[in-house]
Amino acid sequence: MSAFRNHRPPALAAVWLATRALMLWLLAHDALAPLGRGGVSREVRLLYFHWYGVLSRGAFPEGDRLWQYPPGAGPVLLAPGLLPGLTYFTAFVACALAADAATAAVLARAGLRPGRSTRGAWLWVLGLPLLLHVPLARYDVQVTALAVVSLLTLAHRPRAGGAFAAAGALVKVWPALALIGAPRGRTTREAWTSAVLTAAALLAVLTALFRHPFDFLRQQSGRGVQIESLGGTVLGLARHAGWPGTARYQYGAMEFVGPYTGLVAACSLALTAAAFALLLLWRVRARRWTSATPYDAALTAVLLFTVTSRVISPQYMVWLLGLAAVCLTSRHTTQRPVALLIVAATAVSSVAYPGMYGEVVRSTWTGCALMLVRNGLLATAAGWSFVRLWRSGRSRAVPPHRAPGGQERHTPDSRPSPNKTVTAS
Repeated sequence: MSAFRNHRPPALAAVWLATRALMLWLLAHDALAPLGRGGVSREVRLLYFHWYGVLSRGAFPEGDRLWQYPPGAGPVLLAPGLLPGLTYFTAFVACALAADAATAAVLARAGLRPGRSTRGAWLWVLGLPLLLHVPLARYDVQVTALAVVSLLTLAHRPRAGGAFAAAGALVKVWPALALIGAPRGRTTREAWTSAVLTAAALLAVLTALFRHPFDFLRQQSGRGVQIESLGGTVLGLARHAGWPGTARYQYGAMEFVGPYTGLVAACSLALTAAAFALLLLWRVRARRWTSATPYDAALTAVLLFTVTSRVISPQYMVWLLGLAAVCLTSRHTTQRPVALLIVAATAVSSVAYPGMYGEVVRSTWTGCALMLVRNGLLATAAGWSFVRLWRSGRSRAVPPHRAPGGQERHTPDSRPSPNKTVTAS
């Protein structure tokens, strides 16, 4: 067993190199029709580069309807400029690859600890290429890396876990959900205190260095129903029933415009609020925590907020793959079947974008079917994830068995004490 374990990192590294070389090849041939006719890389070459120029002059984009990101996104978009001798596009891709490699490394390291599994690292290494070259042309890999590190450090260094979650939340809000499952008591207090202090300090620095740091709030509030969201799937099918709406590019995405879109958007917000209430109810009612509970809760939370959102961009799947990978590093996770659904949804997502995005935009039967399958898988994953998380938190506790040497050992039928957090060393 030890020999097999020692050979896993080289095999993982070899597969990472091979799959990332393929992703780079796809990115280099982005102009091909099946790969989106250059649309995937255009966002970095034009939009991100434009924002880089604005940020370089000491200001966040003001009045730009496409700028909808918290102030922490600024340093991420400026980072490629620190790499000498490279174009902005090449440097951006290099940063994405570095974050990808770091994520794989920390997942592998976590999986090699006693009682852990390398399945999480393998899911990340093999799952990310299912999105083709999209992850290399968006900065969601960098954000996901912060969330992954936050979760993997939470148990032993809650202050560090809170700081990484705060840093991620200032880039894209969702990494704050990494702390939703922090064990009650000292871990929660230290993690959330660290997160608040880190966020306040970073905001103070960014506010001092850049003008208009909060202009993004005005743009974010105006977003409508993206065609790839759950609500967008409903409206896409409604077009075949005579609904007169159309798809239009606005706020950086293809959104539906027409009658009842405001109602659908309001329903999405209401569902998001309901999801948040469910998560709070779980946290109040849960009486059993395992070493995997913070991981499982983070995945459940992000799944719920993703499927109820007005926007489900293809790169959102990067978040879910990263969190599912963290769950699979623990042998106590309840989310293994959920991870499989996420992998399936990721594969379908890459067919929809960039492969057949024109069909999705026009709401053809093929496009609607793709969205129905992808979002159906995500909705099923979200519901199943919450049910499994809820059941694991309500399980009765039984005394642990004693392993040889007097150490406590939990068998598959054993339950830890409801007031004690079980951590894998």
